[in-house]
Amino acid sequence: MRIIRHFTKIATVLAKYPLKMRLDSPEFHALFTPELKKLSSLFASNGFELRMAGGAVRDLLMGVRPSDVDFATDATPLQMKEIFTQEQIRMLNKNGEEHGTITCRIDDKENFEITTLRIDVVCDGRRAAVKFTKDWEEDAFRRDLTINSLFLDLDGFVHDYTGGIEDIKNRRISFVGDPVIRLQEDFLRILRYFRFFGRFAPVGATHEPKNIEAIIECKDGLKNISGERLWMEFNKILIGRMASSVIKEMLLTCKLGPFLCLPENGGFDEFERVAKVNSPKGEDGPLAAAPSTLLSALFNKMEDVERFQSRCKCSNAEKWLCELIVQKREEAMKHKNDINYFKYAILDEIFERGG
Repeated sequence: MRIIRHFTKIATVLAKYPLKMRLDSPEFHALFTPELKKLSSLFASNGFELRMAGGAVRDLLMGVRPSDVDFATDATPLQMKEIFTQEQIRMLNKNGEEHGTITCRIDDKENFEITTLRIDVVCDGRRAAVKFTKDWEEDAFRRDLTINSLFLDLDGFVHDYTGGIEDIKNRRISFVGDPVIRLQEDFLRILRYFRFFGRFAPVGATHEPKNIEAIIECKDGLKNISGERLWMEFNKILIGRMASSVIKEMLLTCKLGPFLCLPENGGFDEFERVAKVNSPKGEDGPLAAAPSTLLSALFNKMEDVERFQSRCKCSNAEKWLCELIVQKREEAMKHKNDINYFKYAILDEIFERGG
């Protein structure tokens, strides 16, 4: 295993995998609260390893301090419970134990979510039965995207088993291994792929053909994903970076509209117009609008809103805003420079609905 020291944001990768790379950044060191140091010492003294995992490692490699850090360990849930019980450390959310996750609270100050290394043994495209392992590489290969499959030990070494470092360097979104297999494990990964593409890929980047081919092959599996999960991902895409180009690829190339109950001949041109108006930084930035404002641009009539809400389970407030925009769209265009028109339109609608 070759070790590459981290002097710039991303070191040039020249070695075969697994790759071990030194990370020494202010963002990394800022995570070391007294509570994390205590947790680290506790695992080490009991012969177990604790590493940061997934998105937190990705963010650190991009020079961003993560807002949330997940941890992975080679200790089983039972072993973690024994350690925490012995040290009189409070445990929360014990419902996650079946999937290997234990949440503990150190000194009544900071919570840590720690998951045992695992592999998926039975997948139905929505959820997986898991088996615990002590092999970090096995766990990395069950994850969705290479940029989300990295581990960072608490001595500051990034462990890369799938090529995630190189993909972060090139801002490339790649599935771990065979895209079809990854998507069949959880079909929601189709939307996650587009969300991460919009978030990280360079403006104007094209999708790798094998990824789009896999998405088209697997898209029927979206029928089995709950509406709540679909909306959770889709609303992030709507307001995300490069929303227009991402939505265009989803709807026009991959034909995902029917699986989200979006109208087949939806107003993509209208969506592009609304997105452009709400893009202060152009494609290279998030949209300054509510998801419902953007979503409504894809609807032609009120029935479209009802049909979408019945599938994707957006909230009643989100549905209401979509209905208001669709209903008032043509009239509103005549008053687009009159902010009072929109204020009174909203107040009138609230009054009519008994609000």
